[in-house]
Amino acid sequence: MKAMKRICVFCGSSLGSKDAYSRDAALLGRALAQRKIGLVYGGGRVGIMGRLAKSCLEAGGEVIGVIPRQLSRAGLGYAKVTSLRVTGSMHERKAEMARLADGFIALPGGLGTIEEFFEALTWVQLGIHRKPCGLLNTAGYYDKLIEFIGRASAEEFLEEKQRKTILIDKDPVGLLEKIISYRSPRSRKVAWVLKKKGNLVS
Repeated sequence: MKAMKRICVFCGSSLGSKDAYSRDAALLGRALAQRKIGLVYGGGRVGIMGRLAKSCLEAGGEVIGVIPRQLSRAGLGYAKVTSLRVTGSMHERKAEMARLADGFIALPGGLGTIEEFFEALTWVQLGIHRKPCGLLNTAGYYDKLIEFIGRASAEEFLEEKQRKTILIDKDPVGLLEKIISYRSPRSRKVAWVLKKKGNLVS
């Protein structure tokens, strides 16, 4: 199994309404540093994004921030990180974060967090990569999203084996251990989605 060198974490640029969000971000940052796993994140200095990066740095970890030029010019980048990489667009940002990381974790966040995490999951479904993807369900934040994933599986828009590739835990250290020990199933060939009878279109 390939060594887990860095994990990309998607999370909010706000602190949210509960102290638990910041607490778990800090716990994850320290846990990454303690395991000598680098953090790749959105490069911001505010919200739980900033708490995550700061805690990892303070514990002696490597932190790589990837931020689009527009946000960097607005002064939102965290200058104290190990490396702050500036991209020309959001698309380039996501591609660079994916290239650097061996796995993905989503902490509580808004639309951007969800969009980034689901894109990483979609890439697993399409066989573009086989990297583990984990959802940290702090204080039940993602309960309804987890319910939706179950509904998508029940309604046959998501295969059960694909649903099982989404790692979920309420504890940041527990989720990190699941990411580290993850064994990817064999990816399907390109014929993936339309094999089932009744799905073929002419």
